[in-house]
Amino acid sequence: TVMGWLIRFILFSLLITLVVRSLVRLFAGIVEGATGGGARNATPATKMVKDPVCGTYVVPSKALTATRGNQTAWFCSPECQHAWQRR
Repeated sequence: TVMGWLIRFILFSLLITLVVRSLVRLFAGIVEGATGGGARNATPATKMVKDPVCGTYVVPSKALTATRGNQTAWFCSPECQHAWQRR
């Protein structure tokens, strides 16, 4: 029937479109990886510091801090910060 043929044609067209699109993206990724193209858009690495109370690593610019004498410590949460200050 014409309706069955039309449905098969539409499904086959969708399948071919998905396969071609997947292959194009795959090869684009391979070329980008081989040429180092992704490195230009990468953000620079940030050194992380360890919370002295729970051991979680945090980004210094986003962490809570406390100072004791000349020692500065970075914390993941107010609870860790208060626990360190109570010591």
